[in-house]
Amino acid sequence: MNIPIWPGSSSFQPGDTPFGFYDNDLEFDQDADKVAKFCSQRLGYPIVDVELQDIQFYTAFEEAVTVYGNEIYSYKVRENYLSLEGAPDTVDINNSIITPTLARIISLSEQYGVEAGSGGNVEWYDGFVDLVENQQEYDLNAWAELNIPHYKKGDLQIMRVFFESTPAIVRYYDPFAGGGAAGGDLASSIDSFGFGAYSAAGINFVLMPVNYTIATVQAIEFNDTVRRSNFSFEVHNNKIKLFPVPHNLGNGQYRNKLKIQYILKSEEAAAAFSDGDGKIKIISNVPYLNPIYSEINSIGRSWIFEYTLALCKEMLGYVRGKYSTVPIPGADVTLNQGDLITAASNEKIALIDRLRAYLDETSREKLLERRSLEGDFLEKELGRVPFTIYIG
Repeated sequence: MNIPIWPGSSSFQPGDTPFGFYDNDLEFDQDADKVAKFCSQRLGYPIVDVELQDIQFYTAFEEAVTVYGNEIYSYKVRENYLSLEGAPDTVDINNSIITPTLARIISLSEQYGVEAGSGGNVEWYDGFVDLVENQQEYDLNAWAELNIPHYKKGDLQIMRVFFESTPAIVRYYDPFAGGGAAGGDLASSIDSFGFGAYSAAGINFVLMPVNYTIATVQAIEFNDTVRRSNFSFEVHNNKIKLFPVPHNLGNGQYRNKLKIQYILKSEEAAAAFSDGDGKIKIISNVPYLNPIYSEINSIGRSWIFEYTLALCKEMLGYVRGKYSTVPIPGADVTLNQGDLITAASNEKIALIDRLRAYLDETSREKLLERRSLEGDFLEKELGRVPFTIYIG
C-alpha cells in the first residue's frame, strides 16, 4: 500500500480541517500552509522524510488554535464568574468587556438580611398568640400546627417577638423642658418647625445637649431593670417563656395577644434556588465561542505555532511507532518514535504551563497589586527629589 507523505508543499482549501472552525477566516487560510511548512522543516524535512500529510498539519493547527482559545476563555470565566452567573446566556460575551458588579455579592448576602430582619429573599409572616391568664410558657410549634395552613412539623423559625417594655423615650420627662419664651410656650414654637414629633419633648434637642438625653434614656431603662418587673422573654426550641407571668389581661398592662414574626424553614431552603432558564447557571453555560483567528495577536500566534509543532511531533511519533525498526540491505534502521512522543508530551505541558502563568500574571488581582507596588516605588523615588524653598 503506497500512501503519499509530505511532498514539501501544500495548498489549503476550506474543508481540509476536521471541524472547519476557522476555514472561513482569510488569515487562517493564509497561515495554514505556512504552518505546515514550518512544522515539516522543524521535523527534519527535506533531510529526512516526514510521514505526514498536509491534512494532518492542518488538523494540528486547528487544534492548537482551539486549545489556545479554551485556555484564554477558561481564565476569563474563572476571573469573572461571580459577575457572569445569572446573566443571560445569549449575551455576545466574546465581544463584551466584563465589568465586575456587586449584583451576585448582594444576592449572596441576602441570607444575612433574612436573619437580621433587614431584607433578604425570604418572607416574614406575622402571627398572634392568645395569652392565657397566669400561663408563662407557650409552645409555638403547637400554635403553628393550628394556625399555619399545610404546616409541617419543624418548619417554624421565630424571628421576632413583640413583648417589650414601652420605649424609654416615650416615658421621657425633662424638668427643664417647656421653659417660657416671648409670645408663648417654647414647645409650641418648636412644633411649628416640625421638630416636636421626634420625641415626647422635641425641644430637648434645642435646650439640652444630646448626651443629656441619652443619659436620661439609659437611666429610665436601668430603673426598669432594677426597680420593676420589666417585660422580657426567652425562646428555646420555639417554646417561649414570658417575664413576668401574664396576669390581669386586658387592663392595659398586657394585651390579650402576643405578636410574633416568623419564617418557614422550607421557604428559606427553597430561596437557595431560583429560575435559571435562559441564564448562565454553571461554567459550561458561559457562551464563549471559538476565538477569531484573525484577532489573535503575534504573541498568541507564536504560541499556537509552537503547540502545532508539538502536536505534529506526537502524530509523527505514533506513525513511526507502527514499526520500531525498518530493515534495509545489510542492517536495520531504528526509528525515533519514543523520542518524538516524549518530546511532544513535555513541550505540550510546558506550553500550557507557560500560557497559564502568563494569564495569571495579567489577572485583575496581579495587575492591581503591581499598580500598588509601582505607586509605592514612585512615592519613594519622588521623596528623594529636593523640595523647593519658597521665599515670599
